[in-house]
Amino acid sequence: MSTLYAPDTATNPTTVTTAANFIKELWSDEVIAVYKANTVMVPLVGSMPFSGQKGDTVHIPKPTRGSVNAKAAGTGVTINVETAGVFDFTVDQHFEYSRLIEDIAKIQALDSMRAYYTDDAGYAHALSLDSALHTEAAKLGNGSTTAGATYSKAVIGGDGSTTWVQTGSGNGTALTDAGIRRVIQSLDDANVPARQRALIVPPVEKRRLMGIARFTEQAFVGEVGSSNTIRNGLIGDIYGIPVYVSTNVPTVDSSDCTSYRPCLLLQREAIVLAEQLAPRAQSQYKQEFLADLFTVDTIYGLGTPRPEAGTAIMVPAA
Repeated sequence: MSTLYAPDTATNPTTVTTAANFIKELWSDEVIAVYKANTVMVPLVGSMPFSGQKGDTVHIPKPTRGSVNAKAAGTGVTINVETAGVFDFTVDQHFEYSRLIEDIAKIQALDSMRAYYTDDAGYAHALSLDSALHTEAAKLGNGSTTAGATYSKAVIGGDGSTTWVQTGSGNGTALTDAGIRRVIQSLDDANVPARQRALIVPPVEKRRLMGIARFTEQAFVGEVGSSNTIRNGLIGDIYGIPVYVSTNVPTVDSSDCTSYRPCLLLQREAIVLAEQLAPRAQSQYKQEFLADLFTVDTIYGLGTPRPEAGTAIMVPAA
């Protein structure tokens, strides 16, 4: 008759209590929450589900619009014929944020150290992606991203139609009511959908817009009491287009180093983001350093399939 082997009770085992400092904690959800809370442009551009997919190239079909045709009695219908075009872009952006936390620091530091690193990782990735989207926006209107000739199809804020010139001291001017209306018309003339448009401006342009009566006074916006823009400083929207203020709008220098910043009026379909790996948090114990290696990384790709669906507007940086 066989019996089960019953080992002796272990003496001084390593348990979850004694190994508490080596048990990894879950960072991912906290990092992603901070990441999402700090992205300004991400919700304003197109997003393609690419998480978990294999491959490094995204193909977006670009069909042309069909037409209706008069139907003559007793004749067949007219067939719309086309070979759809395609827009390709690569998923080739891989960024990481890492900290090496030595045991002595982990043991002696306040719990707030973890909260800081979590928040900092999420914010750093959000800032990086937001900056990449602003760089991609230089392609609006088929503009250039070449150094010294960026935003080559941008217009100036004063009239919304004069092409931005980067040579010399540049020619960017502040947004005006007439300039905004002209840029809106340029999108309308290109048959860009009126829905899901947005205007992104730097803080300096928010200040200027608040000085234009049409955007602040009750006679124009219908806001009274505490809702009035003059009292609460909110821009709201302009001609039905939501206005977003971003401190991350890049600075572009003219050839004599006069600084300008691009406002962006764009429709959601102008730029697309394919996120193959959302921010992923990992932690690994490195015995050779007696430390935890904490890393958050992300993989994504950007493209501008419809450059006609947006315009950059160059304004003075100060």
